[in-house]
Amino acid sequence: MVQSIDRAMSIILVLTSDESKTHWSISEIAEKTSLPISTVHRLISSLMKYGLIQQIPETKQYKLGITWMEIGLRILDKIDMRAVARTVMEQLAADVRESVYLNIPDGYDAIVLERVESSMTVRSIDNLGERIPLHIGAANKTILANMEPREAERTVMALIPDPRQQREFLKQLPAIRENGYAVSYGEKTEGTASIAAPIIGYNQRVVGALSIGVPTYRITEELLATLIDRATQSAKEISKRIGATP
Repeated sequence: MVQSIDRAMSIILVLTSDESKTHWSISEIAEKTSLPISTVHRLISSLMKYGLIQQIPETKQYKLGITWMEIGLRILDKIDMRAVARTVMEQLAADVRESVYLNIPDGYDAIVLERVESSMTVRSIDNLGERIPLHIGAANKTILANMEPREAERTVMALIPDPRQQREFLKQLPAIRENGYAVSYGEKTEGTASIAAPIIGYNQRVVGALSIGVPTYRITEELLATLIDRATQSAKEISKRIGATP
């Protein structure tokens, strides 16, 4: 039984081994796995029963079946992003000793979904459940910057009435996307700064943002560089855990 599972997995790994090659002949699979063609044929027949492998009728070649996608989507559907993020946020807040937030987009706003407070006496605090327009703050800008450009443009046009201000705002987004983070000062609350990075989910869609809130008087160049690094790394870790592809 264990040997059959190992051999079946070796076939699956061949079918996923080359992104530029989606279809494989049985002889190619046998060569790659070092298995007899008769064994490969028997295992493929079993895997096809469960939709794990499909045969292309015209060429008689093989590819992965849709059952893998169905399984993956079920797993992703059960992932609680808030619970996944909380663990990473707690570690980040303990390391940097500042407040850490998770925002998710909802229409033209973002909602503060989770918060881990700083241990410092003076700290930045946003309320859970608070709605913040998507053009305000570093976290929301990273969400907009990683949206499909037309969707981001529609959102900005709805939130900012002045055409000149719209254009100026939209010019910021490509650099934010390229850099992988945003920094804002006093946009929502005077005397505070925010350092944020996007959280990317399944199918490379932005699903939220992780941010660190800091009283501006504590910001130095060295601290800012550290916070940018920690925010981006933590956001990538959350993205990985909820199913983002590398």
